[in-house]
Amino acid sequence: MKQSAIPYLAMVCLQLAYVGSNFLCKAALDEGMSIFVFVVYRHIIAMSILGPFAYYHERERRPRLTISTAMKLSFLALIGITFQQNVHYAGLRYATPTVASALNNLIPAVTFVMAVLFRMEKVCIQNLHGQAKVFGTLVCIGGALIFTFWKGVVFKGFQISMFNIYRATPVSQRHDWFKGSALLTTSYIAFSSYLIFQAAIYKEFPAPLSMTALVCSFSSLQALVVALAFERHSSAWRLSWNLQLITIIYCGTIMSIVVYYVQTWCISKRGPVFVSAFQPLLFMVIGLLSFLLFAEQLPLGSLVGAIIIIIGLYCVLWGKSSDTKVGIDEEMANKEVTESKTSSFCSTDCKPNDPVAVIK
Repeated sequence: MKQSAIPYLAMVCLQLAYVGSNFLCKAALDEGMSIFVFVVYRHIIAMSILGPFAYYHERERRPRLTISTAMKLSFLALIGITFQQNVHYAGLRYATPTVASALNNLIPAVTFVMAVLFRMEKVCIQNLHGQAKVFGTLVCIGGALIFTFWKGVVFKGFQISMFNIYRATPVSQRHDWFKGSALLTTSYIAFSSYLIFQAAIYKEFPAPLSMTALVCSFSSLQALVVALAFERHSSAWRLSWNLQLITIIYCGTIMSIVVYYVQTWCISKRGPVFVSAFQPLLFMVIGLLSFLLFAEQLPLGSLVGAIIIIIGLYCVLWGKSSDTKVGIDEEMANKEVTESKTSSFCSTDCKPNDPVAVIK
């Protein structure tokens, strides 16, 4: 496999991990799982597992943790985990996973705009690749809007008995669409901010494992303060072998360790806009599974919106591919310049077989 293809494969796997998280969390929340306690336990598990591993694995190349960097990582944990996840799971309580994944398509657009404002993303409108990034972002938003507001003909979904962990019912019967949408939108804006700030802080602290462990540590302390303030029932903190415990273990290990680390690595390689561009895949997979396995209805608008989102996603990724090529070309050019200077220095200042040449 080519090295350039690894970030693409990693991001696809990450979206599949998000699919499992959405369905498990929705089912556990419907069974009465406390949002605040869940966020605490999830990151305590991640901190306990990842902390020692990161300490020994990166002990020789981890930069010194200054007070300034620690404060930045604490702020990153606050907006990207503590605030974002509490608000996200509160919104998921009022909406189905399909609605949540549809609104998730706001992330690429918001991240792209923020990256341009912070000068982390170059956009040249006269360039075809720059036009593709702008066009693809707008197309993704348009597809999400079509999915949300245009229903059309409704196709009835299937119900397979072995997949009865989540029983979809119409949103109007069990949920508050407006409240859920508002909370989810707020959480996705916070997540876009998290991607932008994470890319900036990584330049100062380029140790992905240690960075992930520290962020989980800060978020577990922050989430604990929030949970103690809002969750007063002792029964909410009691754990037993049920769906809630499975959800906590899955999110604590897969989501808070693997996903956070791989996401940080992909941001360091391709930038925050590249990572956010894969969010529409989450909506497509969840919408399809909800239709095939959980009897959730599939309107024609959702199907059309999914196709449009795919087109937008490919446009953004094609536009981003030019950035990667330019970066590689610049790196090779700099290397050639360095080698040329070295060769010129030796040819003018050193004679063949001159021992001083070896020292130089």
